[in-house]
Amino acid sequence: MRDDDFNPLEDTESDAAIAYAEERKDNIRTFVRTSPDYYIANFDKVGASARFTATFNVMAGLFGPIWFGARGLWSWALSFLVIEAIAFVQIARGLFGDLASDAMARIASIEGTLELRRQQLAAAIEAGSDRADAFQRAVDGLEANIGGIRAEAEALAETGPTIALTGLGILLIAKLAQAVVANWALEARFSDWLSDRTIRSGMPVQQIVFSAAFMVLMVAVAMVHYSFPDRFELLSTFPTDPDIRLTSIDGVEAFFNWAVLNGEALFDGITYGIRLMLDALELVFVSTPWIVIAALIVLLTWLTAGVRMAIYSGAFLAYMGLLGFWEKAMTTLALLGTAACLSIVIGIPLGMFAARRPRFYAAIQPIMDFMQTMPAFVFMIPVIAFFGTGKPAAVVTTMIFGGTPVVRLTVLGLRGVPESVREAAISFGANKWYLLTKVDLPLASPSIRAGINQTIMLSLAMVVVASLIGAKGLGEDVLEALQYANVGQGILAGFAILFCAMILDRIVQGQRK
Repeated sequence: MRDDDFNPLEDTESDAAIAYAEERKDNIRTFVRTSPDYYIANFDKVGASARFTATFNVMAGLFGPIWFGARGLWSWALSFLVIEAIAFVQIARGLFGDLASDAMARIASIEGTLELRRQQLAAAIEAGSDRADAFQRAVDGLEANIGGIRAEAEALAETGPTIALTGLGILLIAKLAQAVVANWALEARFSDWLSDRTIRSGMPVQQIVFSAAFMVLMVAVAMVHYSFPDRFELLSTFPTDPDIRLTSIDGVEAFFNWAVLNGEALFDGITYGIRLMLDALELVFVSTPWIVIAALIVLLTWLTAGVRMAIYSGAFLAYMGLLGFWEKAMTTLALLGTAACLSIVIGIPLGMFAARRPRFYAAIQPIMDFMQTMPAFVFMIPVIAFFGTGKPAAVVTTMIFGGTPVVRLTVLGLRGVPESVREAAISFGANKWYLLTKVDLPLASPSIRAGINQTIMLSLAMVVVASLIGAKGLGEDVLEALQYANVGQGILAGFAILFCAMILDRIVQGQRK
């Protein structure tokens, strides 16, 4: 070998590759802890390609979901558990199940009716009644029906081997699939473990025991329930006591009665404040000449969203006016404006306060989840108890349903402000007020505007529901059309609500664009 053939760069790269390979082997040994040589070979095979690489893991195929659960691959374990449970249920039903139980139950029910008809037939024959022929035909029909069902039951009983073989086929396919994907799935978890050592590795004994107990229990319960239906009442009916429900109902009613009696002054004050704002907006939208309101809406749309949207807004307003929806549309906008303004006035400061206080936001987040996910008809019940029926109650209901997005998106926007920008402003001497008004809020404004938009849209979605508790407006027409199946009125009023939503959406979104 000549001196000029020696390349120190290649030699360094070779040493680095060897060192990396040894380090990878050590990491695999630490991660799997069992059969390291087998997994080193298969992980190298899987990692050599970005595509799915099929290998065969005998232990994963034999133990199935138990192996995946013990390895921490619970998403795979639960998926295969469902498939294997179906397979075992089919096998158990085919071998041991009473496939004709439903048919025999129907026969037992019909036999009770048949016995009654036979008694009526005997009585009619003894009395020489003209209805004897009718009773005879009924008896013959029921006997024929029982014969048909009994033949069906016999046919179902003969399908047992077929059902068992189908379940066995499903089980074998599932076992094969688990054996093929096991190393590929485990190698992906190994890659995650390399960057996050908090991910569980190996197969701890407690995980093996828990996984095995869980999987076996689920499959056994499913097999018993489907193979022997109605044999064990505990598997079919949740054990409960009617007194628990009655006691809970009494407790909830007692709480609301106490709240209504002791919080009357508070609820009256809230109702009075909502009523003041609602009356002011109704005075502006409803009592002001329609020409003024229409011109202001078109002008505002033009300034925020452009000429084209202003033309559309004019057409939408003309639609409402020509079809006689003008006053109700303005009433709807007043109701919506009250709910949306109050939601925004409360929501944005609340979001600003929660953005820099993670514990406070974590405390109010479940409350907001409850407000958004609870069906409107459920939280209307306490609203009616506290505020009665009418427009103030409709405003409160609308605020509960539509007030959370502005809080969430305000928090999201403020938390998304880059720390480098805030640190730069602070380094130049910005105080807290300047930092909030000149840095945080301007950078978070797109997210805050999106929250305002979502609050308005969700408030409009409550127009029809709010009409159930006395809110006037377009929702009243839709509700009336629903009650009397007046398709035309409902569709036209629905389009009016849609056009209100589109106008408000363009006004709010236009400035952001």
